[in-house]
Amino acid sequence: MVLGPPIHLIRIANPYTLYYFDINLKTPYYLLVLPRLFICLLSLINDYCLYRICILYGQNFRSRLKLFASSYVVFVYCCRSFSNTFEMILFSILLLFVAECMQKSDKIIYHEEFLNEKYNRATSPVEKVKLFKLRTHLPCHSLNHVIVLSTLVVIGIFNRPTFIGFAFPPIFFWLHRGLGSKVVGFKDFHIRIFMFIMCSIPTVLLLIVVDSAYYGYVTMADVESLKLSWDNWVVTPLNFIRYNLDTRNLKQHGLHPWWLHIVVNVPLLFNVLGVLALVSIAGNTYRFIRGQYSKLPRIQSITGLMLFSLIIPVAILSLFPHQEARFIIPILIPLIYLYGNHLHPNESDGPKSRRFKNTLRISWYILNLLLTMFFGFIHQGGIYPFSNSLYREIKNNYGVHTHVITTHSYSIPTFLLQLESTSKVWKDRKTGHKYRLAPTTFLHKYGSLPMNELFTKIDDVLTNAEMLLHKHKKQYRFYVASPCSLDKKLRAAANNYYYIDLAEEFSYYPHFSTEAFPEFPSDHDQSCLETGLLRTNESCVIDLNMFQRISCFFKKLCLKIYRVRPISKYKT
Repeated sequence: MVLGPPIHLIRIANPYTLYYFDINLKTPYYLLVLPRLFICLLSLINDYCLYRICILYGQNFRSRLKLFASSYVVFVYCCRSFSNTFEMILFSILLLFVAECMQKSDKIIYHEEFLNEKYNRATSPVEKVKLFKLRTHLPCHSLNHVIVLSTLVVIGIFNRPTFIGFAFPPIFFWLHRGLGSKVVGFKDFHIRIFMFIMCSIPTVLLLIVVDSAYYGYVTMADVESLKLSWDNWVVTPLNFIRYNLDTRNLKQHGLHPWWLHIVVNVPLLFNVLGVLALVSIAGNTYRFIRGQYSKLPRIQSITGLMLFSLIIPVAILSLFPHQEARFIIPILIPLIYLYGNHLHPNESDGPKSRRFKNTLRISWYILNLLLTMFFGFIHQGGIYPFSNSLYREIKNNYGVHTHVITTHSYSIPTFLLQLESTSKVWKDRKTGHKYRLAPTTFLHKYGSLPMNELFTKIDDVLTNAEMLLHKHKKQYRFYVASPCSLDKKLRAAANNYYYIDLAEEFSYYPHFSTEAFPEFPSDHDQSCLETGLLRTNESCVIDLNMFQRISCFFKKLCLKIYRVRPISKYKT
């Protein structure tokens, strides 16, 4: 639904760009950039939803939109094809529709209660008839946008089942509109729940059919023969839940403490606003404990909606043992709405308050600029150029087996390599013989595997490649991609395997991996010392050594590619 349009555009437009402009769109660069441009345009929906909510409730949208547009979360995450990016878009749309429903219901309920009161006080039949007609002309509001809301929630859950945590507060507020008033009762509440469930069923069934057909579990032959069973249907959210309930699966991705989102990820993603939110929520929690309910936001207000839409998703996602920062990026919308104005001085603010808010705003801009540079270009920055080089090597050496092991870093995005399908069935036009292509590129992802276990894997891959070379004359190339900070450990582990030659091919700068954080070199780190440097006095030696240490540290921010070969018996 989302990546299809830009990918199909590349496929359709490529023959024309090749013919008229000599530009090949089927390269890693365009496969990376064009989908990101498309996703960037989609992310403008977030800006529009925030703008509309501010307009609906008479809030300052200019200051909030400036902060939203300057957030590195928008620059880095919202321009990439994360499922969390689409989750954020769906969450924004959901908040907008619920905010519109709440405002409309508040107005209609107010008018209905007013007319009912007037009707009860009316004495003449003519006046009662007039008020009755006015009351019947009030628009219906109880089931506003029920189809749209149910469809959004279902699509969000099929995109990421964690969307339940983000959708719960808006849907809760949508269901509770007007409860406690004289014209809305629990009957309306139950009707809303029933209609919401009924309207979501067609979308659920449609997405199950689409997924089942897309992944090949339901084919036309199965439909024609009516040989369908429960095994033919793919229920993506159910598979997601099954996978994540198994702790062994989560261990492969990393297990984290429950407080990681609150203590680390919120300040990391939202810096100044994140800290403001934590302080404000702590204050509201204190007031709630003390019973000062009048000082808390009203439960059926837009502030209440945004506050719960900020707290509930983080609280629910904190229950899961695997926690990544990107999981909570959708809360940027309620965060900006609630606290965005705190970074801009008002007319009523004094000089100290103005200076404080200006300092916070400047800090916000500086921090987001630095974080954009770090997470947008430096963090895992060597993966794309390596993928680009690997793509060209695979295309230039067709038929040669290519083995790549990535360690302590992100794995290579396989779509950039444009590998030929090994599952598609081909047919020879002359003989009619059907066949499948054998794989020639093998990508091995070993995460943060210890060095001794990693070299066991390297040994296995090399042994299998050598066997194919000697038995079937299958030429091969074998690479290991590792952060530069692990160079010493990698070479030390390689020394234990006298028959493996580990030679550095090239390096890509910059590249930073948290899985292999580079250590700051010591005074006696021999790898950082350079010979032939002129040292005239003691102070110069200290300055030069410090400069060397800093330089050595930054040189470790790279991705090294090693070529793996067997050591010939003729080598000494």
